[in-house]
Amino acid sequence: MNTSVSGKTFQLQGHRGARGLFPENTIEGFRAGIAMGLRWFELDVGVLRDGTVVVHHDLALNPDIARTPGNNWFSGAGPLLRRMDWEEAQDYDVGRILPGSMTAQKFPEQVPQDGARIPRLVDVLVLDDRIGWNIELKLQPDRPDWTVPVEEMVERTLAAVDAAGAAGRVTIQSFDWRAPRYSRRVRPEIPCGWLTRAETIADPALWWGLVAPPSPPEAIAAEGGGTWTPYWEELTPELLSQAHALGLQVIPWTVNDTEAMRRLVAWGVDGLITDYPDRMPA
Repeated sequence: MNTSVSGKTFQLQGHRGARGLFPENTIEGFRAGIAMGLRWFELDVGVLRDGTVVVHHDLALNPDIARTPGNNWFSGAGPLLRRMDWEEAQDYDVGRILPGSMTAQKFPEQVPQDGARIPRLVDVLVLDDRIGWNIELKLQPDRPDWTVPVEEMVERTLAAVDAAGAAGRVTIQSFDWRAPRYSRRVRPEIPCGWLTRAETIADPALWWGLVAPPSPPEAIAAEGGGTWTPYWEELTPELLSQAHALGLQVIPWTVNDTEAMRRLVAWGVDGLITDYPDRMPA
C-alpha cells in the first residue's frame, strides 16, 4: 500500500499495527493490516520478568485496553511488564478499548477483537516474511527501575529478531537514544531510528546522553545516520531539508489527518507513521 510516491520508495507504517482501525499491538491487528495491503508496521516492545520480549506500548499494562482474568477493567494502573511472567501476561485480554475512556473517544472506528492477547515479538515477526517492522524499545531513562536495563532490552530484542529470521527487515528505534546507539554498536548492519518529541529535545542529557547537542538532524548524523522519526507537528521544511542533506531518512509520527499527510508528502518525507493508513491519499 502506497509504496511509491513520486517515483521513490515510501514507507507507510501502520502505528501499533493500525490502532485507529484494529486493536493495537496484537496479532489480530497486524493480520488485518497485512490483509489491507500494509507492508510496514511500527510496534513497541518491553521485556517481562522471565525475559520474554512482548509487544505492548506502555511500560505497564494499559488500563484502557487490558482486562483482568475476570474480564474486568483495571480500577487504576496495571502492573509493570517487568514484574510479570509470560503466563501471567496471557491472562489479560487486550482486544477491546474501555468504553467511555479517552482512548475510546480518540479511536471510535476501532473494531474490537475480544480474546486478543499480548503477543511475543518473535510471533509477530514471523507472520509474513514480506513485512518490515519498525521496533520501538520502550524505555524511561528517568525511571530505570520500570524496565530491564537498556543493554538487556536491546540484546533480547535482537535475539527475538534473529529467532524469527527477520534481521533484514527491521529497524530498531527509541526516544532513549542509548538503545539505537547500543544496537548499532553490537549489530551495525541493522538500521537504526532516532525518535524525537519536544520533551526529549528539551532534555537531551536525559534522552540523548548529550549535554549541548546541535539540531536533531545534526545530532543523528553524528551518531552515524539512519532514520529521524520526529513528531509530525514539530517537523518543518527547513529541518527536513537539513536532514536530507545529511543523508537521513525522515519518517514522522503519528500523522492521522489526510491534509497533513498530503502536505508532508509534498515536502518530501520518506514515509509516514499513522493510526489510519486508509486515510493516506492516493
